Amino acid sequence: MEPGTLLYDPHTRRVGEYQDRAGPYVMLRPVGGGREWQADPSLVRPVTLEERLSAQVRAANDRSLTGLSTAYPLVSVGPPPEPVPDCTDCAALAARRDDARAAGDGSAETDADVLLARHQRRGHTAGRRRVFRYVPFVIVQDASAAPEYQAWCVVGDEADCGASSGPCQGPEEVEEWQRRHAQETRHLRYRRCFADYAVLEQVRSLPPGSTGRTCGPRGSSSTP
Repeated sequence: MEPGTLLYDPHTRRVGEYQDRAGPYVMLRPVGGGREWQADPSLVRPVTLEERLSAQVRAANDRSLTGLSTAYPLVSVGPPPEPVPDCTDCAALAARRDDARAAGDGSAETDADVLLARHQRRGHTAGRRRVFRYVPFVIVQDASAAPEYQAWCVVGDEADCGASSGPCQGPEEVEEWQRRHAQETRHLRYRRCFADYAVLEQVRSLPPGSTGRTCGPRGSSSTP
């Protein structure tokens, strides 16, 4: 088998470039570079056209991420929440986050961070009580969770192309994927989506000239 041949490993559900043999295994490397892994030669098979395109798109997205060090995020993301000692729920959510991080699933890692922060607000605030009635509050973007952007190619007569950029951290990444996909396929129509997390924050003081009208529970006053 020639080095560089694309193979699909069903055990890891990944596409890799054949490198060499190592004892009873074959060595595969992620498309575009990365850490090699061992695969069972009796299980690997040649990739389909869809798997080849998906792997090449992912590699292009990874390359584009390396050039976004000067990009400005919508929000400044703070440090991830840490589990509280001796709490089984915290430990379970932290383990879920570690598994997602090891698998390279940034979306699942963010979800675990959000769930862990929510659990800590609800389960580790003994003696504290949040009161919303008669207190103005605003809805803001959650700084502990990065927003996500994604695009899908919807070109096709009977069925959409189906190619996707995957979850991205900025609109520039999605646009770069669209340009690359259009160059490869001449497809020009896409569906794009933006998702983020929002939290309600209490307004400590109203700015001068404000009427005090903010979002609040039904029947609540708009002034402290």
